Amino acid sequence: MFESPPIWMYFVGFLALLGPLVTVHELGHYLVGRWFGVKAEAFSVGFGKEIVGHTDKHGTRWKLAMLPLGGYVQFKGDMNPASVPDGDPDKVHEPGSFQGAALWKRALIVAAGPVTNLLVAVGIFALFFSIYGNPVIVGEEDSRTIGNFSQESAARDAGLEVGDLITAIDGDAVDDFEAIRNEVMLHPGKDMVFTVEREGEQLDFPLTTARVEETDGFGNVSVLGRIGVEPAGGRYVFEEVGVLESVPLALERCWDITVMMVTGIKQILTGDRSIKELGGPVKIAKFSGEQMSLGLVAFVSFAALISLNLAFINFLPIPALDGGHLAFYAAEAIRRKPVGPEATEWAYRFGIVFVLVFMVVVTWNDITDLLPFG
Repeated sequence: MFESPPIWMYFVGFLALLGPLVTVHELGHYLVGRWFGVKAEAFSVGFGKEIVGHTDKHGTRWKLAMLPLGGYVQFKGDMNPASVPDGDPDKVHEPGSFQGAALWKRALIVAAGPVTNLLVAVGIFALFFSIYGNPVIVGEEDSRTIGNFSQESAARDAGLEVGDLITAIDGDAVDDFEAIRNEVMLHPGKDMVFTVEREGEQLDFPLTTARVEETDGFGNVSVLGRIGVEPAGGRYVFEEVGVLESVPLALERCWDITVMMVTGIKQILTGDRSIKELGGPVKIAKFSGEQMSLGLVAFVSFAALISLNLAFINFLPIPALDGGHLAFYAAEAIRRKPVGPEATEWAYRFGIVFVLVFMVVVTWNDITDLLPFG
C-alpha cells in the first residue's frame, strides 16, 4: 500500500517550492539590471491576471498573478515579458532601456536569473555538507571488489566472478562502488564493457545492463540500470566538512546531477528512454507534497534539485528562454551587429511554440501517469 500525503500538502508544497525559486530567479535579473541602471517596469510572480500589486517609487509594478507557473521581469524597452525589443526605436534607446544597454550588460542581466538558481542549489547542498558531513566509503576491502551477486545478475552471466576488482567501465576508470552504481543506474539496457582485475590480469567483459523498474513508497516508478553485484567491503561514514570545504563539494554534486540530466535528455532523444518519463507542473506538485510529507530536509533537498533544473533549462539555447537570449547576444558579438528583426521574430515564435508544445506533452504525461488508466 502506497502512502499519500493529504491533498492540501500538494498545493502548499507546490507554492512553497516554485514561488520562492521563481522569485529568486527573477530577482537575479532585476538586481543586476538595477545595478546597471536598467529600469524594470514590472516584476511578476506568476502569469495572467494580476491578483494584487504595488508600484514602488522607481515605477516598478510588483504583482502576484493568477497562474503560479513562472514569473518575469519586464524591463524598459521590452515589448513583452520575453524581452523582445519594442518596435519603436526611440523607446529602445531611451535612458534606462534594457535594449539600449551595452551587450555585455544585457548578457549579464539575462544570465543572472539561472545563475541565481544555481547559487541557491549550491548553497543548499553546501549547507547540508557542512551540517551532516560528506558521505564517504571506508573499509579495508576495496568497495570495487565484487563480494556477491544478486539472484538475477547480468554481471555473473557475463563471466564476472566474486573477488574481481572492477577498475573501469567503457574505458573510464571508476574510483569506488558508488561510481559503478551511478554509471550503471543511468544506463538501463545498455551494452557496456567492464574492465576487471583478476589475479593480476586485466580482463574485459561485455555485458548488457538490466532494465529495472523500481517503485518508491509513493508509487513513483523509476527505470534504472542494474548489473546485480554487491561490494565485498566498504561502508559509508560521514566525514566532517568545514564551511569552505562544503562549497567545492556542493559544486561537484551540482555537476554530477547536471550530467545525469544531460544523459537523460540524450537517452530520450535517441529512444533509450521514453518521453513519458518527462514531468511537468502536475508531477512537480505531486513530488513537492510527497517530499514535504517526509520533512523539512527532504523538501529542501528537492528544492535544490528543482532550482538546479530551472538553471539548466533556462540556459538551453531556446528562443524565449534565457539561453535563447544569450545565443542571440553571442551572435551579435560575433557579427558586430544585432540579429535582424525578422529573424529574431521568427526565432521567438518558434521558441514559444516549442515551449508550449513541450508543456502540453509533459502535462499530458502527468495526467496519464496519475489517472487510473496511466
